[in-house]
Amino acid sequence: MRKAIHTRFADSRAADLSLAYGLRPLPALGTHSVTLGGVTVELRVLGASHQVVLGDWSETVACLPDRPGALPARQEQVIGDHRVTFEARVDRPADFGAEVSRVIAACEADSDALVAEFPGSPLAVTALSASTCDGGVAWETWHAYPQAGELVHTKSVVSLR
Repeated sequence: MRKAIHTRFADSRAADLSLAYGLRPLPALGTHSVTLGGVTVELRVLGASHQVVLGDWSETVACLPDRPGALPARQEQVIGDHRVTFEARVDRPADFGAEVSRVIAACEADSDALVAEFPGSPLAVTALSASTCDGGVAWETWHAYPQAGELVHTKSVVSLR
């Protein structure tokens, strides 16, 4: 699913992003709910990046006013009955446009994905794609910052312990 967003994004570079778990659902510019293995996953694009909601739990990767930027490269933690694994990396692809176009095309072809295009550049996108995995659900996200040539890729897995 592709959605054109008619507002400026609040984050502008990878270093502005932080990770938070358990925040209430924040105002979303676009949403897409999918059911995977009996679990409903709500993919949410925020003006400040993304949020994924599973029941009363959430993962938020965004420019948050009360948190310093800096995503962990890898983090594992137990939250209730679930094990959560989060990975993030920042790429600066030599052909930024081609790489972002590849992400957009892959997500547009996936019924369990959401792509939001921000004004100013067709390469200013946030994309999310959900899937099932052994014992749980997973999602990947991409945050493209054409002004900095940065493509942030995250992968999260939530599984029962």
